[in-house]
Amino acid sequence: MRFEPTFESLRQYSAPEWFRDAKFGIWSHWGPQSVPMFGDWYARNMYIQGTQQYEYHVRHYGHPSKFGYKDICALWKAEKFDPDALIEKYYKAGARYLMTQATHHDHFFNYDSKINRMNSVNVGPKKDILSLWKAAADKKGMYFGLSEHLGASFTWWRVNKGCDKTGPYAGVPYDGNDPAWQDFYHANQECGTEKPEEIWPWYTDNKGFQEYWLRCVNEMIDTFRPDLLYSDGVLPFGGHWMGEDVKAINPTDYRLGLEAVARLYNTSVDKYGENRAVYLQKDRREEIFSVGVLDIEKSQLPGIMPEPWHTDTCIGNWFYDVHYPYKSPEQIVEMLVDIISKNGVMLLNILQRPDGTIDDDAEFILDRLAEWFRINGEAVYGTRPWKVFGEGETRVKIEGFTEEKTDWNLSDVRFVQKDGAVYAFLLGAKGGETVTLRSFADQDVQSVELLGAGPLEFRKDYGVLVAKLPEQLPGMCANVLKIR
Repeated sequence: MRFEPTFESLRQYSAPEWFRDAKFGIWSHWGPQSVPMFGDWYARNMYIQGTQQYEYHVRHYGHPSKFGYKDICALWKAEKFDPDALIEKYYKAGARYLMTQATHHDHFFNYDSKINRMNSVNVGPKKDILSLWKAAADKKGMYFGLSEHLGASFTWWRVNKGCDKTGPYAGVPYDGNDPAWQDFYHANQECGTEKPEEIWPWYTDNKGFQEYWLRCVNEMIDTFRPDLLYSDGVLPFGGHWMGEDVKAINPTDYRLGLEAVARLYNTSVDKYGENRAVYLQKDRREEIFSVGVLDIEKSQLPGIMPEPWHTDTCIGNWFYDVHYPYKSPEQIVEMLVDIISKNGVMLLNILQRPDGTIDDDAEFILDRLAEWFRINGEAVYGTRPWKVFGEGETRVKIEGFTEEKTDWNLSDVRFVQKDGAVYAFLLGAKGGETVTLRSFADQDVQSVELLGAGPLEFRKDYGVLVAKLPEQLPGMCANVLKIR
């Protein structure tokens, strides 16, 4: 079946089985903004006087009237980038798909674009980063995705047209005003530079830029034929995705977004004879997200969803940041377990330094994930939600962009099922403790096995399943009972 660029046609979409089975992916959210090693949105905040990134930029590189973001891009070399070695680590750490960044809001493309001269082949690394990633992923049999954050770029980057309000450079225009660089920095003077801390509206009504977005995304789709495409926002160009301030649905506003999604799916149909592609976007309104898969950034959902959904998160900040702490491997596993019990899929950004390498703390996280997946992978891949997602009163905190380590206790369990077995992830249990499960009252339990250890003795008392754990548990956290 081929798709038309309409809501009616695209609502026939359903997520492919490979996506439902994969459960866990790793993201390379990487580009020139990693160069200062000062975190996310550097390309924007370096043009906002008073922000920490502006202060760092002025003192480290010079004033943005003299040394702008285009000059940061030239410093990005990716000289130690080894995608084959990284893919090997990511696969061992449990990832079954790879997401790569085609472009962030900074409008720098990580591939050999014929549309945008500011790309990784012409500037900086002088390498086609995405092609190198894709070749490595293909060799390992990992599904390959692209993220594009371009839709918001026109308004997000209006600040590069400003100037300092005070100090020695007061009134001196930033380099975003240079006519020679308008194709990169956008001719977005219409957006204004007042209140630079405000980022809304997320999308522009500028028709020229909207058409440019579609040409660029079509180039990405045609060049790489990705298994996943992620847009950082709602389906373009129908509003923004934070809070409730979203424009009423007008199909005309979404025309270009619908064309891109249809192209993605039809490219997959041409390749496989059926659609196996996934479009990820952040609008929670069913009439919109039903054209693809709902993505929730740095948060999740409270219960089982009838259709698969997706969350993206990171070990630290979105771009490499020497100031930002990392999540522990235990927290990452516990997040994954809670998400898959509710029919979700989780994407984890592993931070890369500007040279393309990962640091010792990221290596440690990957090694620990590899150990956990070696024991418990069968309880993740190919599973589906059970009749309930879990037991216990503890819940993850669901609040936008809030990720706190959850204080689990002995009663907290999450469930999935596969091939006639139910897998129970023990989120708070310790070695030597007795686990009691109340969700099996109507189930005829034949066996209980602790993955990585072997069969356990068990009993059912008044419908409650009881099993004693060994003193030494095989996994670092979220140990798994396989119940038949």
